Amino acid sequence: MSKFITIKKGFDIRLVGKAENTLSQSAQPELFAVKPTDFPGLNRPKLLVNQGDTVKAGTPLFYDKALEQVMYVAPVSGEVVEVERGEKRKILAIKILADKEVVFETQPNHSVSDLKNLSGDEVRAQLVKSGIWPMILQRPYGIVANPEDRPKSIFISAFDSHPLSPDYAFALKGEEQNFQAGLSLLKKLTDGHVHLNIDANAEVAQVFAQAKEVQINKIKGPHPAGNVGVQIHHIDPINKGEIVWTIDPYGVVQIGKYFLSGKYDCSQLVAITGSEVNKPQYYKTFSGACIDKVIKDNLKQEHVRCISGNILTGENIGAKGFLGFYHHSITVIPEGDYHEFLGWIKPSTKKLSIQRAIGLLSFLNPKKEYKLDTNLHGEHRAFVQTGLLEKVTPMDILPTFLLKAILAENYDEMEALGIFEVIEEDMALCEFVDVSKHPIQSIIRDGINLMIES
Repeated sequence: MSKFITIKKGFDIRLVGKAENTLSQSAQPELFAVKPTDFPGLNRPKLLVNQGDTVKAGTPLFYDKALEQVMYVAPVSGEVVEVERGEKRKILAIKILADKEVVFETQPNHSVSDLKNLSGDEVRAQLVKSGIWPMILQRPYGIVANPEDRPKSIFISAFDSHPLSPDYAFALKGEEQNFQAGLSLLKKLTDGHVHLNIDANAEVAQVFAQAKEVQINKIKGPHPAGNVGVQIHHIDPINKGEIVWTIDPYGVVQIGKYFLSGKYDCSQLVAITGSEVNKPQYYKTFSGACIDKVIKDNLKQEHVRCISGNILTGENIGAKGFLGFYHHSITVIPEGDYHEFLGWIKPSTKKLSIQRAIGLLSFLNPKKEYKLDTNLHGEHRAFVQTGLLEKVTPMDILPTFLLKAILAENYDEMEALGIFEVIEEDMALCEFVDVSKHPIQSIIRDGINLMIES
């Protein structure tokens, strides 16, 4: 039965630079990369290609020794020009110089009617070798799902409440058939429901409105209402020993494309956003694209931070970095490497804050969009008990005490306080409002790694 959930805790960060629903005609990047560091829980990648090899889109590049059946594949065809390594020869990126025309590895395709005859085992077997399987993450821990597991349910968040998030209605326009095919195939992988969660405050995109074989739930409230972890908590909470799988709408479309066309096609519309972009809009490219040509001649200044993803959970990649595997936007904001005397105590119309003592004027104009930079406006200090973390965490957990339990490596307390319920994105807003300036997302991942290793 469909559910209507109202989220009261949270905070919307409204920024200048939302992408317009137009498509850029900029040149396609020449260089692409697959980064093992993009995949949570992947610690022992085994390389399958060498520098100088020629690959097609869908050719396996490496696999995880812990999940040998799951392949990580090339997003485009071309030549492997570099295998970048770090300390102790850790693989950081496999870089590919792309062909002008992408050539795909091909597999037998299916008609829409054929999909009904496929078994769950057949779907799983094709997905693990396709390169799409890493789009499926498991909760708890937010790591790449184990194909041998049987989740109690699968969750898809059909809206993104992060700042400057892409508009799914535009980005997935025309993908209705692929999306529905993906939903039908995912249903074969669980005995429970496939939950499709939509924004109750917005018009439903056509690609989601026509969805079948799913339970459609409506979610209302501020960020992080669009986070799939928050949705799981309110709709089908995870108990100890249970597993839930999650996948974003782009991954669902990829599954549908793969089975209907027989090709690994990771092309997508990427939102180019942020206050320092001259013309925020969408750009069609493939996963792992180098962003240099994407942002070339489109910046207001050079002293900026280029983020793959959103400002809360994204990665600083620089002006010549690569789009992350799970990211569908590039955000460009000013660098905040300056000192502001008494900046933390002066009310200002240019500041956005959840605390009225600092951002009083922001409460008088809740629709105003702000131009924020990367300045922390403070320094690291011991935990200050303000109650702010609890105000932006719409889950039945105590975030401050959970963080302290992780730092103390107290496994029993971590479990009791909700470590199984959260990953980094669920606590990212806590990092934004934390007056103590703790790296909360890093602390959460450290706690998850401790639980995995225990």
